[in-house]
Amino acid sequence: MTESELRDLLVELGASLFARGYSVGSAGNISVRLPDGYLMTPTNSCLGRLQAARISKLDAAWNHVGGDKPSKEVFMHRAVLTARPEAGAVVHLHSTYATAIGCLAAPGETAPIPPLTPYFVMRVGRTLPVIPYYRPGDAAMERDIHEAAREARAVLLANHGPVVSGKTLLDAVYAAEELEESARLALMLRGQPARPLSPAQVDDLLNTFG
Repeated sequence: MTESELRDLLVELGASLFARGYSVGSAGNISVRLPDGYLMTPTNSCLGRLQAARISKLDAAWNHVGGDKPSKEVFMHRAVLTARPEAGAVVHLHSTYATAIGCLAAPGETAPIPPLTPYFVMRVGRTLPVIPYYRPGDAAMERDIHEAAREARAVLLANHGPVVSGKTLLDAVYAAEELEESARLALMLRGQPARPLSPAQVDDLLNTFG
């Protein structure tokens, strides 16, 4: 896709996430890898009211070169995109159910959501590391996110929200949506004799769908 097409798609997907309550107010941010740098939602912007021409652009060294000032959490996206060269986009949300899991799970935990459905495994993967709590905007979390993202497509920030990557912008949004629904399902089944997928079934999905 061209940069112009990616800008338009980012606006469209941001509005869809906002309309369905995956982000509220100015919460959440999205980045997309370009051949010559990155696109990122601006600081204090609302995902429901993005403007394509005002989306921030950063060069390959993460310097701001166009559009509005980027999100104050640019380091979060840099952590994931440098750790995962195959990733083309990152979505960070404050979605309700995933954030709830992040308030319940212990920092350092790697499977706070069990593999209840094949779609969770296919979109998110085998692990979902929980990053210790940091104050929003604290760049000190970059190292922890980077280390975890080397082995995981998504991480969960304790008491904050999910950070999810994908090969494309659409893949990253789909994965973030699947993570939120899986978190909701996990909370609904909490305390019930739920039947997660077996390790062999998880292996089969990852071997088949990557």
